[in-house]
Amino acid sequence: MQFPDWPIHSEAAFGYLRQVLESSQWGGFHPMVGQFEEQFAEYQHCRHGIAMMNGTVTLEAALQAADIGPGDEVIVPAISFVSTATAVSRMGATPVFVDIEPYSFNMDPARVEEAISPATKAILIVHFGGPLADLDRLLPLARKHGLTVIEDAAHAHGCEWNGQRAGSFGDCGSFSFQNGKALTAGEGGIVISNREEYAARIRSIANQGRRPGHSFFAHFELGSNYRITALQAAVLMAQLDLLDAQIERRTRNAAILFEELRGLEGIHWQQIPPAVNRNCWYLVLGRVDAAVLGLTRDEFAAALGEAGIPCTPFYPHTLYENPLYRELPNRVTPCPVAKASIGDAFWLPHRVLLGDEELTRTLARGILNACREARERNRASAPAKGS
Repeated sequence: MQFPDWPIHSEAAFGYLRQVLESSQWGGFHPMVGQFEEQFAEYQHCRHGIAMMNGTVTLEAALQAADIGPGDEVIVPAISFVSTATAVSRMGATPVFVDIEPYSFNMDPARVEEAISPATKAILIVHFGGPLADLDRLLPLARKHGLTVIEDAAHAHGCEWNGQRAGSFGDCGSFSFQNGKALTAGEGGIVISNREEYAARIRSIANQGRRPGHSFFAHFELGSNYRITALQAAVLMAQLDLLDAQIERRTRNAAILFEELRGLEGIHWQQIPPAVNRNCWYLVLGRVDAAVLGLTRDEFAAALGEAGIPCTPFYPHTLYENPLYRELPNRVTPCPVAKASIGDAFWLPHRVLLGDEELTRTLARGILNACREARERNRASAPAKGS
């Protein structure tokens, strides 16, 4: 199966890049950087956007601007990319790992509430795979306890909860533009916010502690140079023009895929709350019930790989089982669902949904055939009864 390559560029990108290349400013002070920041923030229903070099430093800058530091705790899900937790650790604060819901792959609000302590200062909500976490329960919980809310929306470009877009619910939202993301410039990131003073502080941190209206050599925050380049902004401007059509295509193809696979028992696909009215389908996620499917997760993933279908057998461990957290301060609450998902979950990348309808139907047939053939191989290699 020949799935579309990723990233995909448009001819418009060359025009934007030419504007930058023919200018005297290729760095973060080119007007195109500000133009992209405004457009992306507006796209995600926010007033302010601060573009940065990647989606890791966006989290760090957001935490710093919220005055998160030593002695503070930040609640994070046990399943995410490592920067969700290390951003907290790099501020000198303590990540508190909580369990995920069984099939949404997002943090469980009940476990979040149990984990709150007098030291808790923030919740870092990850929207895993695209669909937003249960904001109807998490946001009131944060307000009740006076906690800062940072949305790690690296997977959720253009995704919505009841018509409102990811990153616009909390104090800020952090996005990644890394090579595999649904909006990409190879690397990059952005923080968006509707809080003017908070956004201004994040911008200062990302720009060596400078403030508007002051000398270039006056520095008011302990910041760094997190600025994105104008070349990256040019690529992102063109990519943003493509995003809506790509989301629409993935959404149509996801519906076709699940319809074609409706008779396949033993896979629990990601549970998407009704409030998620728009999903960018960054990942197609599922969990394997080996007793019903007749295959383990690893056998399933290997069978798809042999059929030419890219399938990742999830993370090899929870966040808190990373070697660095044998040394760094952290607090782990019971995470049985996260632990179980390590052994039975998988994902397909978003590019498998970017083909035409026929390729999507071919994908579904490929999954069905791969499962059938793998089960037949297992039966043929099983010892005969009584032998």
